[in-house]
Amino acid sequence: MLTDFGYVLLFIVTGALFVGVALFVAKLIRPDRPNEIKLLTYECGEMPFGDARIQFNNRFYIIGLMFLIFEVEILLLFPWAVVLKDIGWFAFAAMFVFVFLIFIGFIYELGKGQLQWDIPAPKIPEYQEGIGVIEHESSNKSSEQSTVLAE
Repeated sequence: MLTDFGYVLLFIVTGALFVGVALFVAKLIRPDRPNEIKLLTYECGEMPFGDARIQFNNRFYIIGLMFLIFEVEILLLFPWAVVLKDIGWFAFAAMFVFVFLIFIGFIYELGKGQLQWDIPAPKIPEYQEGIGVIEHESSNKSSEQSTVLAE
């Protein structure tokens, strides 16, 4: 006789066996013909170039975390709003404090400038003999012109 935990263990082992057998049979059946095109990284139909290991701006992560915070807030507000009549004024005050603290956090992030994106400098194309068209940032171009004028 199995206990309740024994049934759970039996279920997990049976599931793992099904997955293992399915993967093993799939490896035996499928064709294995790798080539250079199949081994490339898929980039939405574009040919990949450069190194994929680039550093992302930290603001992407901050915006993502703020989205999660506000998403969880909405998930907590919805059931609260459904049963608002039953739970009374104390729960209303508690949720008001909760929303107020989230709002203070939002104002803090706004004050630190975490929600402001840098405005990229426009890139101005330039033709160089023997190389072709290359792009320079406008700030570099203006500094190069000022040094040429100073000479």
